[in-house]
Amino acid sequence: MGDKYIPEEFKSGDFIIVAPNYRLSPEVKNPAYTEDAAEAVAWVCKHIDQYGGNKDKIYVCGHSAGGYLTLMIALDKSYLAAHNEDVDQVKAWFPISGQTVTHYTIRKERGLSMKIPLIDTYAPLNHTRKATPHIGLITADKRYEQPGRYEENALLKAVLNDVGNQDVTLYELQGFNHGNIVSPAAFTIMDFINGSYSGK
Repeated sequence: MGDKYIPEEFKSGDFIIVAPNYRLSPEVKNPAYTEDAAEAVAWVCKHIDQYGGNKDKIYVCGHSAGGYLTLMIALDKSYLAAHNEDVDQVKAWFPISGQTVTHYTIRKERGLSMKIPLIDTYAPLNHTRKATPHIGLITADKRYEQPGRYEENALLKAVLNDVGNQDVTLYELQGFNHGNIVSPAAFTIMDFINGSYSGK
């Protein structure tokens, strides 16, 4: 809906946070919002050193629609390649409750059912590949998530594993729903980041 904020949990860490926005449907149509998100990631790759950051330790996450965008940029290399950046230079990707099929906003723009899954070129599932940085798929409790959201993420993990990609983890955060998952997800992400800093 256009409201972006930095979770309080991330503010407690020793991080540089970049919280960009992107143009929204219906003012723009697919793939404009994915291109916007990719441009933001490319900007960080090009400029984070100027702000005291380390371009070798960039982590990308997004929740819900942002989770979908995170997955599209992580798996379809063409979005960052358009900005002369290699998607695999990102240290890790953390989509939170992201759709792995074609996003329902895209289906709505086409006049298709928002309930019937579609897997086309705008589905992260359609771009699974063997070699990626770590992908941490985070969903809420399957009992309280959006319908089929946990199962979509489980399918993506299975397909990634099947093509030989073992650097993927699926976290189902018990007791949380689609709306209140961001805080516990932030701790999950920080645990990974802190572990990777220490060489774990």
